Amino acid sequence: MAAGTRRFPAGLLAAWTATRLLLLLFVLKILVFPGPDVTSDVSVTYQGWYEVLRTGTYPLNDVTWQYPPAAALAVLSPALLPFLDYATAFFVLALLADLVVLALLLYAGTRTGRSLRGAWVWVAGVALLGPTVYARYDVMVTAVAVAALLAGTRHPRVMGALAAFGALLKVWPVLLLLGARKRAAWLSTAVTGVTLVALFAVSMPGAFAFLTFQRDRGTEVESLGALVFHMARQFGWEGQVLLNYGSVEFLGPYVDVVSAASLLLSAAAFGWLVLWRVRAGRFASYTLAEAAFVAVLMFTTTSRVISPQYMVWLVGLAAVCLCFRGSRMGVPACLVLAACLLTVLEFPVWFDHVVASDWLGVLLLFARNGLLVIATLLAGLELWEGTVGVASPSASVPVPVPVPTGGVEGGSRLPGSEGGQVRVRRGLSRPRGGAA
Repeated sequence: MAAGTRRFPAGLLAAWTATRLLLLLFVLKILVFPGPDVTSDVSVTYQGWYEVLRTGTYPLNDVTWQYPPAAALAVLSPALLPFLDYATAFFVLALLADLVVLALLLYAGTRTGRSLRGAWVWVAGVALLGPTVYARYDVMVTAVAVAALLAGTRHPRVMGALAAFGALLKVWPVLLLLGARKRAAWLSTAVTGVTLVALFAVSMPGAFAFLTFQRDRGTEVESLGALVFHMARQFGWEGQVLLNYGSVEFLGPYVDVVSAASLLLSAAAFGWLVLWRVRAGRFASYTLAEAAFVAVLMFTTTSRVISPQYMVWLVGLAAVCLCFRGSRMGVPACLVLAACLLTVLEFPVWFDHVVASDWLGVLLLFARNGLLVIATLLAGLELWEGTVGVASPSASVPVPVPVPTGGVEGGSRLPGSEGGQVRVRRGLSRPRGGAA
């Protein structure tokens, strides 16, 4: 690498091209990926919503519509490519969203003090998750979130607008604001959010029906709380595993108790985040991204539902963190990548084992969810220590130094020696520039 320049990331781009071509071959069914068909959500569910949304209303009679009003834009987006059938157009747009994220991370990673590690995390993470990434609209939401975080330091108004738009696509991008310190970001979020909400409410009926549908969800079989019932089934628990509210969930005795416990854990996570925000006193350029990563990790891990596509959010936020050389999120990011590999194994490859709660399915879930728990705890600890914890040993501290009564060199005083002290760096035996 020449001084002040970077090599063209040919290896990175080659890896992205090869892995994404493979993903396209899978979703287009030119190659067959093991396990159940992950593209049915697009070809059946999304396309069904598309036909309803084209009439000017939300799918009011479909309990599987559990998304904020701007999600309609993602579902309608294949209309931009009328020369392709609906599913193919959606997959192409998902690929373009993936490419946008890569371009943003490459641009950010080549600036002074930045790194291409983030771009590598994105390339690897999406590849590990398999074709599910292109068969859900979460990659589009992640592109908006990545753009918002990278804009946050220099352009808080842009960040606020993008965060508001992202929240109306899938709620979770509102967590990007946790580490925002500039009032402009919050004001922009409020103005954009209110404006968009008003537009959706006026233009199409049923914009907020999703709130009721989300409230009525149960405990999904891949969630952290579901491990209770996977184990209970080994001892004769009488519940069932059924398709409910658009996902495979546990139904039966004590499910409501576990669901309530998940909500309590999420509430506790929110309380910790509020405490962190109040106590945090040191903000670096990467703190905004790290805070968002920790917040989304916490809410994903404690959620009643951990769908495979949720991992795309974590990969995107981890990638933004690692664009900064000083970020402390390296280990949690690696744990998330490992969890991505286990995620594609539990869905779709061996999803029948998960539904059956046999030893393979339970082991996969314990490992994947265990990695998420460890990543959450480590990331939270790193965020706390980096912003709230004890100052680093190199911090400037007052050290008593005797000052002659008559001054130094003809009555002059040492700079900063008022009150008989000078400020020196801990670990140095003498003031900088002073005599032995």
